[in-house]
Amino acid sequence: MKFTRLAKSALATVTLLASLPLTQAEPLKIGYSDWPGWVAWEIGIEKDWFAEEGVEVEFLWFDYVASMDAYAAGQLDAVTMTNGDALVTGGTGKPSVAIIAGDYSNGNDMIVGAPGIESLEDLVGKKVGLEEGFVIHLLLQKGMQMHGIEEGAIEIVNTPTNETPQVLASGAVDAIGAWQPNSGQALKTVAGSKRIFSSADAPGIIYDFLSVSPESLEARRDDWMKVVKVWYRIVEYLHDEDNLDEALSILAARVSVKPEEYEPFFDGTYILSLDEALAAWEKGPGLDSVYGSTLIADEFNVAQGVYEEALNTEQYLDPSLTIEYAEGLEK
Repeated sequence: MKFTRLAKSALATVTLLASLPLTQAEPLKIGYSDWPGWVAWEIGIEKDWFAEEGVEVEFLWFDYVASMDAYAAGQLDAVTMTNGDALVTGGTGKPSVAIIAGDYSNGNDMIVGAPGIESLEDLVGKKVGLEEGFVIHLLLQKGMQMHGIEEGAIEIVNTPTNETPQVLASGAVDAIGAWQPNSGQALKTVAGSKRIFSSADAPGIIYDFLSVSPESLEARRDDWMKVVKVWYRIVEYLHDEDNLDEALSILAARVSVKPEEYEPFFDGTYILSLDEALAAWEKGPGLDSVYGSTLIADEFNVAQGVYEEALNTEQYLDPSLTIEYAEGLEK
C-alpha cells in the first residue's frame, strides 16, 4: 500500500494524538448545605460512588443562603435548593433546572408556640417571628389557610432563622417559624414550647431539589445522568433499614453532631423513592405534584414582592433524567 505525503502526515498526526493522555473534564461543582436530604449526598461521596459511575464531582459545603449566592454568581454548576428558593434565585437573575426531586420536608419545618400557645388559632392577634419571604413564611400561610385564619390576623416579625430560638426565649414573640436545627433548638431552649404546625401537616409544600444551571445541563447531560444514578443508589441505600446506623453516622459526621442527635432531623425529611419521585414529577395542581407545589411557591413569591411577575415555573423543572433512568432499569 502506498501513501501520499499528505496521507503519511495525517497518519502520523493521528498516531501522535492517540498517544496523548485524554483531557479530563472539569469536575461538576455542586453546592450543598445542612439539610438531611442534601447531606445525604455525603453517602455517595464517602463511598466513592461517583468515581464508580465515571463522573468527577466536587461538592462544596456552604451555609444555605451562601450556596445560592455562589450559584447566582456563577461559581457552581448546581446547588441544592427548595423549589420555592429555586424560583427566587431564578426570578432575581440566575435560572436553574431541577433534575432531582429528592425529598420533601416532613416535619423539620415548623411553627413553634411559646408556653400557652396550643394551636395556630391561638396566634390570632399575636406575633410570630420568622424570616419573611422564605419557605417557612409560606408554611405559616398554608397553615392559616387550612385553619381558616384570615391573612393579616397574625403579625409577622421579620427574624433571621438562626436567631429564632433566642427571640422566642426573650418573649418578644408568641411563636417562631424555623427549620431544623433551629426549630429543635427553640423547643429545647424554651421550656413548655410546643410544635403547633409543621410541614408534616402539609406534605409537599416544600420539595428539595438538585438544581443545575441550564448551560451545564445542556453541555454535560451525560455526566448529570451519572449523578442521577448515584442519587438513586443513595436512595436505595437509605431505604434499607440495615444501613440506618451507618447512614446516621455518615450524615451526623458531616454536621458535627452525634448520630442519635441527628436521627430526629432525618426522620423529619421524607426521602422519595424512585417510584415516589416519578409520581411527584407528574403534572398536577396540588402538593402531591412538584409542578403544583412550585406553582404555589411562585404565587407566594409574587405576593411577597420577591419578584414582580409570575415565572414560567415549568422551565425550572426537568424530570427527563429521572424518567430516563427509570426506563433504563426496565430494559
